[in-house]
Amino acid sequence: QVQLVDSGGGSVQAGGSLRLSCAASGGTFSSYGMGWFRQAPGKEREFVAAISRSGGTAFYADFVQGRFTISRDNAKNGMYLEMHSLKPEDTAVYYCAADLSQYGSSNPNDYDYWGQGTQVTVSS
Repeated sequence: QVQLVDSGGGSVQAGGSLRLSCAASGGTFSSYGMGWFRQAPGKEREFVAAISRSGGTAFYADFVQGRFTISRDNAKNGMYLEMHSLKPEDTAVYYCAADLSQYGSSNPNDYDYWGQGTQVTVSS
């Protein structure tokens, strides 16, 4: 079994920054595509960003608008999301996820393992 632990959430003013981390164990991290999703109260879980096995290719949701950067360090079994220029509408629980089929995607059904979620709250 693969275990993912995400962290780094918190409360920040609009325009501020946060760095989320995802620590993986129990598998071969470098063989997984990885992604970040988020879910706000009363809304569906939505795609934020994904990254390929090597970290050479990244994909972002349209709402990111250049504000976020996804990265990974396979030597440390870690995956990260740097968020800048945060907006109140970014408020949500953020989840990291692993795709054992190797390709990260925007579809949450393609992912096999999930972190417990970390709360991000952006105030105006």
